[in-house]
Amino acid sequence: MTRIDKWLWAARFFKTRSLASKSCDLGRIQSNGQPAKPAREVRIGDMLKITNDAGDFLVEVLLLSEVRGPASVAQTLYKETDDSREQRLKAAAERKAFNQFEALPAGRPSKRDRRTIIKFRGRG
Repeated sequence: MTRIDKWLWAARFFKTRSLASKSCDLGRIQSNGQPAKPAREVRIGDMLKITNDAGDFLVEVLLLSEVRGPASVAQTLYKETDDSREQRLKAAAERKAFNQFEALPAGRPSKRDRRTIIKFRGRG
């Protein structure tokens, strides 16, 4: 059996084991629907809900490992559910689309622009 923080690090969900441990402490990792502490044992067949910078993952544990290897090996440790993958890709597409519409002006508004803004807001 393997500690959950070691497994998350070995499966490359976090860059360091301390980040994985901190994420457990903050309640961002759930094992079979229960908040997981860093020392919790991971078993084959456990369903983990992992929240990190890349998004929310819902994965089933397939293999156990305490050693961090190449990414190709790390991906064999778990299987992400189809629903989880779909939601993550949808969220990424929404973030990308949102960034396209958020075009900020190059600099400060001119005096003429400021007057237009003030008029638009209904002041003056």
